[in-house]
Amino acid sequence: MDEVSRSVETIHVQCCVVGGGPAGMMLGYLLGRAGIKTVVLEKHADFFRDFRGDTVHPSTMTVMQELGVLQDFLKVPHDEVSKLNALFGTASIRLADLTRLDTPCPFIAFMPQWDFLNFIDSQGRRFPQLEVRKKAEAVELVRDADSVTGVVAKTEQGPLRISADLTVACDGRHSLMRAQAGMEVRDIGAPMDVLWFRVSKPANAGESVFARIQSGQMMVMLDRNDYWQCAYVIAKNGYEKVKEAGLDNFRSNIVRLAPLTREHMADVKSWDDVKLLSVQIDRLAKWAKPGFLCIGDAAHAMSPVGGVGVNLAIQDAVAAANLLYDKFGGGGPSLDDLNRVQARREFPVRATQAIQVFVQNRLINRAITDRQFSPPLVMRLVGSSPWLQGLTARAIGIGIRPEHVHTPEAKRTG
Repeated sequence: MDEVSRSVETIHVQCCVVGGGPAGMMLGYLLGRAGIKTVVLEKHADFFRDFRGDTVHPSTMTVMQELGVLQDFLKVPHDEVSKLNALFGTASIRLADLTRLDTPCPFIAFMPQWDFLNFIDSQGRRFPQLEVRKKAEAVELVRDADSVTGVVAKTEQGPLRISADLTVACDGRHSLMRAQAGMEVRDIGAPMDVLWFRVSKPANAGESVFARIQSGQMMVMLDRNDYWQCAYVIAKNGYEKVKEAGLDNFRSNIVRLAPLTREHMADVKSWDDVKLLSVQIDRLAKWAKPGFLCIGDAAHAMSPVGGVGVNLAIQDAVAAANLLYDKFGGGGPSLDDLNRVQARREFPVRATQAIQVFVQNRLINRAITDRQFSPPLVMRLVGSSPWLQGLTARAIGIGIRPEHVHTPEAKRTG
């Protein structure tokens, strides 16, 4: 037993953040910046994951400005899209015009999420109270009676035991930490799934079209400079039916929907090049227990509708840091303190999910099942009114109850 005990590394921090996604990295950054001793655990060796949201919205770039890092952030390679257009057959409708927003960056930045996370990681290295541990997978919550007091993580060097005043689960929609904490998840439902693949981009691709809807099909195309990252929408649990029709049929459907993919559609050589992303919308009944808090996807899984999941996660992190940074002096935030995070963020989450469900049921589900589908009146009205395009831009780009940074930057000593 003594030999085993000596092989376990033990550290104490004020806050242990589980998961190095947008919520986890931003929360770690803000708390470390405020002088709170924080460790972020990321189970992978890097942030490179192909199935992560690429959209950085104006609300997030406002946070970057408030942190004083916006100019450096905009030097990271990205594409800027200020107008979102959807193609219904041959009819183009402008869904949102972000140039109408009064923000530092009135556009959506399309940036691979690994670059976004690497940027936050590199910026956070200047804060001595913040440590980001990669290849450190949290596998077990540690409890003392009813309170969570830390985690046990698996590392290449052996077990790591972390004692923490607060443990925050940011480990995604399939969060192991929230499962071990016994959090109640309420499933909201989603009538669709997404097939995720890439096609090389021709040099003369022309103006970017965000979404294409035609003859019972729908696809979103994300411009990643030299290739399109494509999200082809299918009915829930409909992947096997698509596969049964054959790969050639799938490729032909994509080309009919988006003719500019014709030249490079052979990039999809087999079904191994097509990944199924199961869409889900859910949220926790309660986000917190003593010593434990969930934010981001661990608290509320969002639909890809609007591409707002990453930005809601960032907003959660900003709100949590604002509400909790000054609560670590006496052994960590109380349960009442943690519940204030949910009280602050639950309305934006509920309202956004309600909008997503409406769009899924009234638009997307019809678009992928009705071969004669035409844009509904509300979309035609938005397309004909620049003022309404400004409202949709605000809903997508800024969201409901945007958060602003109120945490201080701790003075360095020595």
